[in-house]
Amino acid sequence: MKIGLLDVDGHNFPNLALMKISAYHKAQGDQVEMFFPMSHYDKVYMAKVFDFTPDFETCINANEVIRGGTGYDLKNKLPAEIEHMYPDYSLYNIKNTAYGFLTRGCPRGCGFCIVGKKEGLKSYKVADLSGFWNGQKEIKLLDPNLLASKDNMNLLQQLADSGAWIDFTQGLDIRLMTEEATEKIMRLKIKMIHFAWDYMKNSEIIIKNLRQFKAATNIDMRKARVYVLTNFDTTGEEDLYRIYKLKELGYDPYVMVFNKQHAPRKIRQMQRWVNNKYIFRSGQAETFEDYLRGVTK
Repeated sequence: MKIGLLDVDGHNFPNLALMKISAYHKAQGDQVEMFFPMSHYDKVYMAKVFDFTPDFETCINANEVIRGGTGYDLKNKLPAEIEHMYPDYSLYNIKNTAYGFLTRGCPRGCGFCIVGKKEGLKSYKVADLSGFWNGQKEIKLLDPNLLASKDNMNLLQQLADSGAWIDFTQGLDIRLMTEEATEKIMRLKIKMIHFAWDYMKNSEIIIKNLRQFKAATNIDMRKARVYVLTNFDTTGEEDLYRIYKLKELGYDPYVMVFNKQHAPRKIRQMQRWVNNKYIFRSGQAETFEDYLRGVTK
């Protein structure tokens, strides 16, 4: 068969499902390529992660079209025989980076997050590192809440044993950080670690654990980023409190805007101020008020 793969979101970040689908069909002896509008296919897979991404409207010349991903439906999943395939990294011409999940699911059930609805309110192991890593120099982990899994220590040890640079692309749950987990993480070659500070109600434990983690690891703030959710259930004053506190603690805040299309202009300005690291770290605008004065000059 001739198989076409269509990444509806674009190519800013490789689609893991498409890489697994590609590996599966190549193993069957099928011809696989990224979708080309002028070609005819026996089957086309369309993958979309984000529900706000416009759908692909160009005519698709195929005997069968299969749409999947959270951008279409939270219930659709890859068949088990495809889900457990080693990804075909050549699809995106990826040479020395591995992408994958060691765990799925999260017990938090946050109102802004789809993970609980899609994967369940429990963190559980879905793979060993060898399922998507084979000696690459960098590993990008996509796990939603690895520390909540009962297998977390074993999985962190697998990452340490790899000797690869580790990028925790999603927020590790700082509320679950223990001395044992901190010691394991200290054995990793960290390229980037992300935490999250989404709610004010969790502030005490988040501040405490961030402070302890910083003291134990002395990690550079450029490698320790904290997602700051805005436009959900916090005020502008609470947003700024978290941003200033994270900077004080030695972490790099990164503003995420919920429902950004309809967010107030001031929140979008706050995001630009914080996430433009040249401005935020250079001292050109120490406070948000300094930044706004510069914008309005």
